[in-house]
Amino acid sequence: MVKLTKIYTRGGDKGQTSLGNGARVSKDDVRVASYGDVDELNAIIGIARLHSNGDADAMLGRIQNDLFDLGADLCTPEEKDPKYPPLRIATEQVVRLEQEIDSLNSELAPLNSFILPGGAEISAHLHHARTVCRRAERRMVSLSEHENINYTSISYINRLSDFLFVLARYLNEKGDKDVLWVPGANR
Repeated sequence: MVKLTKIYTRGGDKGQTSLGNGARVSKDDVRVASYGDVDELNAIIGIARLHSNGDADAMLGRIQNDLFDLGADLCTPEEKDPKYPPLRIATEQVVRLEQEIDSLNSELAPLNSFILPGGAEISAHLHHARTVCRRAERRMVSLSEHENINYTSISYINRLSDFLFVLARYLNEKGDKDVLWVPGANR
């Protein structure tokens, strides 16, 4: 476990931060931006959880923990034979999301239109989370074009955006309260 005894260190006062392996990089480094997006996503899910309960809350709680795992994965560059093996997102975490998506989606009617973010308050927050999730995914792909990363982490974030979409629909009374896009409605 992590033990934090001091919150400020002054180590970042000149615009740099430490990665999981101790390397110092600029705070606007794409790697730092990647796990910063994941952190923002986690905060939005925390807001959504203020409106959740039961199975949905349990699933979102597991995801919040996974997102800390993902942040740990992203903040530690891949290297051969590390002294301490870093925490990495595992295939089992992706499979769990797929199973949850399939279970929730089996109770939803097929879509005949795109959905506008809205409906229930929790669903609006989940749609917001989904858009930040997609941004995190784009940033992670950008990082992967310049550095080696754990590609399972990209699978996880990609599947997570699908999960957030399906859960938003499910919590909109199984799609009955979805707000559908009407193309050209205001012409």
